[in-house]
Amino acid sequence: MANNIQKLIDLFSKFPTVGPRTASRFVFYLMKLPKEKIEELIASIQDLKNKIKFCSFCFNPFESSTGSNQGEKQLCEICENTNRDRSLLCIVEKETDLASIEKTKKYHGLYFILGGTVATLKKSDIEKLRTKELEERLRSPQSFGIITLFKEIIIATNPTPEGKATAILIERTIKETLNPARNAISGGVKDNLPKITHLGLGLPVGGELEYADEETLESAFEGRK
Repeated sequence: MANNIQKLIDLFSKFPTVGPRTASRFVFYLMKLPKEKIEELIASIQDLKNKIKFCSFCFNPFESSTGSNQGEKQLCEICENTNRDRSLLCIVEKETDLASIEKTKKYHGLYFILGGTVATLKKSDIEKLRTKELEERLRSPQSFGIITLFKEIIIATNPTPEGKATAILIERTIKETLNPARNAISGGVKDNLPKITHLGLGLPVGGELEYADEETLESAFEGRK
């Protein structure tokens, strides 16, 4: 097989859930496309890197544009929306989970995207997540453009073994981050600490938020505890 073809197959094989056979199909499909379609694809990929940036607070990707005041926008449309309930924070594994929750139109708080999960609680696994970034945003959300005091933090990881391990880690991170800070602010009044909740029944064990229907997600949010 030609080196250029094999190189592209190898590149596609690195995509999530894409194996060598599927990658081969992608490559041979591209070879049949007219030149203008290939150029359109290349331009779209370049725009993805040049025009898409990550929200300074939640890491949700959004299209970069000049804000109403000065400079480029730093917050996504969700974080920028002052009509959202900023006392609520929903922590999800990935961008597609956020999109799935938004489709229900039942949750109106803020988000934080972890960027993945951990299989174990080893340091090497933990370092793959945005735990340090989460700590910073919990301690000082105003430094990232959000003026708030969180009253409830929803851990919305998937009901998979990795998701459950991640939920344990995140709950521990939240308590270790906020307890000393909140006790100092409130003079030791524990009632001022945010409530930590998890999604309720409705999501099948081993399933993922990304593939859950809107009714199931709505039930999971209403039944959180």
